[in-house]
Amino acid sequence: MNARFGKLTWLWLSILVIALDQATKHYFEARFSLYQTVDVIPGYFAWTLAYNTGAAFSFLADHSGWQRWLFALIAIGVSVVLVVWMKRLKPSETWLAIALALVLGGALGNLYDRMVLGHVVDFILVHWQYQWRFPAFNIADSAITVGAVMLALDMFRSSKTRETINE
Repeated sequence: MNARFGKLTWLWLSILVIALDQATKHYFEARFSLYQTVDVIPGYFAWTLAYNTGAAFSFLADHSGWQRWLFALIAIGVSVVLVVWMKRLKPSETWLAIALALVLGGALGNLYDRMVLGHVVDFILVHWQYQWRFPAFNIADSAITVGAVMLALDMFRSSKTRETINE
């Protein structure tokens, strides 16, 4: 791997997340009407088309539109921090590079929606007999979640390593 660019070569994973995210969103927007639901695993999993003008779990979605720009600024700021962090990673920190690349790809995928469409396109619905529903989400949200879990695991692993060294 090129030492000059550090772990930035993992940006290909971010690009893959963005491409997959946008392709799936376009697919569902072209084939579904808003809130149309198609069961994949009856009682548990369905495809649906939903728009989210807020953040996670539709946080602030009912406001007048200022939140679009706030969340866009946050996404841009976080993305810059993630790229700088990735560039500074050591060659041995591949797990962390993958985690950051997933979060970056997800953030940029949703940022595109927010800036171009004015809302984020969601289409994955996990539920229990329709009595309980997890808010609809998308590939970008999934990448952010997997990356965040990987970051948490890395912090836990790193703190365990420090404890072992200090003993």
